Amino acid sequence: MTRVIAVTNQKGGVGKTTTAVNLAACLAEAGLDVLLVDMDPQANASAGLSGRADDARLSSYGVLGGAAGVAEATVGTVLDHLWLLPACPDLSGAVVELANADGNEYVLDYALSGHVSQFDFVFIDCPPSLGVLTVNSLVAAREVLIPVQAEYYALEGLAQLLETVGLVQKHLNPELAVLGVLVTMYDGRTRLAREVAGEVRENLGASVFDTVVPRNVRLSEAPSHGLPISRYDATCAGSDAYFDLAKEVVSRA
Repeated sequence: MTRVIAVTNQKGGVGKTTTAVNLAACLAEAGLDVLLVDMDPQANASAGLSGRADDARLSSYGVLGGAAGVAEATVGTVLDHLWLLPACPDLSGAVVELANADGNEYVLDYALSGHVSQFDFVFIDCPPSLGVLTVNSLVAAREVLIPVQAEYYALEGLAQLLETVGLVQKHLNPELAVLGVLVTMYDGRTRLAREVAGEVRENLGASVFDTVVPRNVRLSEAPSHGLPISRYDATCAGSDAYFDLAKEVVSRA
């Protein structure tokens, strides 16, 4: 059965897209069929896989508007088992277009329904906000993965996001569950990072992944080459972390 996972945090710069791209790639490296859906108008996940959409119709924006189907807009990547539904800047217009539409929270769910059964995993990279695109992603997903940067305001933003997830569960998607919280950009040399990671674990317990993604230069460099870390530098600490995370995600089925 296809697992549909939204990767989300309303705060920017927490490693959300890095996690979506590299977790998807690590699972694809293991031979699982994976689709990455880019729902962020910045299209960073698409650029990170050299797949930015030139034609707005053949993008997540086009799929939301009914101009194209999922299969038509999906493209291949450097990995045989990883496909991408790319985003484009026009996706920001969908926020306005969907605002007053009836049932606007279910548009992505309807678009994906019946068209992703050939994949083992579908990851949805959400925009850094709690707007209509993120709500659509949470309604379409069955699990949510939350990256949290090891920094001072992490818990404050996390509480707000978990409240939103709870509202979606209650009113729109009762099947949605929190897959886990992932501590990212962790520097064990700093007291702050250790304290934040400890506080996240103290408050959320088993919901927090054992894997911690470290601050890693190679992770930062990989998107500029249009490659996931597994192909840019499979031996670095960042790559090791995402392969470990992939194992945890599979084990939490």
